Amino acid sequence: MLAPRRTQARRGLWRAAVLGAAAVAVLAPATAARADPPLDTINKQIDTANDELEKVIEAYNKVTEDLKATQAATDDLAARMRPLQDDMDRAYANVNDIAVAAYKGQSGLQTVSVLLSAGSTDTFVDQLTALRHISQAQQHDIAGYTDAKRRFDAEKKRLDQLLAEQTQQKADLQTKTTKIESDINKLEDLKKRAVASGRRPATTTPVNNGPPPPVSGRAGAAVHYAWAQLGKPYKWAGAGPGSFDCSGLTMMSWKAAGVSLPHNAAMQWNAIRHVSRANAAPGDLVFFSGLSHVGIYIGNSNMIHAPHTGDVVKVAAVDHGATIVGFGRPG
Repeated sequence: MLAPRRTQARRGLWRAAVLGAAAVAVLAPATAARADPPLDTINKQIDTANDELEKVIEAYNKVTEDLKATQAATDDLAARMRPLQDDMDRAYANVNDIAVAAYKGQSGLQTVSVLLSAGSTDTFVDQLTALRHISQAQQHDIAGYTDAKRRFDAEKKRLDQLLAEQTQQKADLQTKTTKIESDINKLEDLKKRAVASGRRPATTTPVNNGPPPPVSGRAGAAVHYAWAQLGKPYKWAGAGPGSFDCSGLTMMSWKAAGVSLPHNAAMQWNAIRHVSRANAAPGDLVFFSGLSHVGIYIGNSNMIHAPHTGDVVKVAAVDHGATIVGFGRPG
């Protein structure tokens, strides 16, 4: 069980590192050149770099979710081990008392004492039989406790190893934040130069575009929450209240509706029922780009999503250029 999960985690970390390097490679030509490239090239670099950076961010989110799950399993195992250890301690104490009594009885005085106190041979035999049965029962219990603890110890070792690996993976991804922030700054510089040169007009996104779509039920609660976040900045690994990344927005939107989702687009896809685009309804989630991006559908081929660094939560067409993987319905 451990080996496949460990291999998958390592592959995910390796993929994130490659993608981060790809983002750097995309940016390098523009920043190294003496003159800015044409507007179309800048736009393409910005879009490509944002797509690659989002994959790194979602890898970080997944490791964080995996780490929470492993920690919870470790805590649960520790809670189940405590009463087992108490039972073992009591069993060993009882057996120790029996062993001491048996040792003292080797001189024959203990047997005579039992015989005299018994009053009859039959009672004496019954007492010795009971003593033997208690000893056997304790031995049986200890064997069972020892076997159970052996299994617990093996599982704890597996969880501790997994916890250490995931903690290291998260730390490795965390160290990439400085590089990610550096890439973000380069992207923002490209945007500013493009706008200042007049080659592309500055765009604005309305904080509110009127009332939210009329959606009822839990889906309505999710849509209304997402609508209330319009205009808030994108922040990688953000889950509100002041900023969001893509899966953080969809997670919190459906949390407002009483549905728990993980903070990762691919994990959300795996956790919900899939529906066709023809059957998509407001509140459904729409997934893009190899499950590296997600938004919340609001009808009429539109969605609310947190696009990427430097942008804000906004309404956009689901056919905005990224490849649609599919739609899914939480709840």
